[in-house]
Amino acid sequence: MFPRKRKKRFDEFLSDMDEEFREMERYMGKVFEDVRNMSPKEPGEGGPYIYGFSMRIGPDGKPHMEEFGNVPGIDESGVPEISEEREPLTDVIEKEKEISVIFELPGIEKKDINLNITDDVLSIDVDSNARKYRKEIELPCEVKPKSAKASYKNGVLEVKIDRVKEKKEDKGINIKVE
Repeated sequence: MFPRKRKKRFDEFLSDMDEEFREMERYMGKVFEDVRNMSPKEPGEGGPYIYGFSMRIGPDGKPHMEEFGNVPGIDESGVPEISEEREPLTDVIEKEKEISVIFELPGIEKKDINLNITDDVLSIDVDSNARKYRKEIELPCEVKPKSAKASYKNGVLEVKIDRVKEKKEDKGINIKVE
């Protein structure tokens, strides 16, 4: 069915993916164990612990994992740091003429959203009574900040920004020597 060389590459790809998933599983187990150990014993104490990840295949063909939530890291003693601010689940979609950045921001109102953009960085800051979100994203290419448009509906914020057109190299024309 498949030539041996293609089958071997496919098997290697599956093996690499399997190892990536095992590594994620080990890491997630450690994070959950650390959170469980530091959780208050009395109900109602402490805050919600939110942690998750999104995995997708990048343009380089390799899997990329992005974390989100309010557990940004682990301190020197090995205990997870809990932040009052959450990092929203985010997806950056590159199109030919624009970049779309999608944030999942449940439980807030659009009046609480503060967006800021430069030529290559988009940052979001949400401060409401219910929840706080904060994230800074380095965009994959240079954009036109003045073209940015944002819409918020049902807990999903979508920001569309026009890409800066790349300069085409002038290859010139070939001149025939007579």
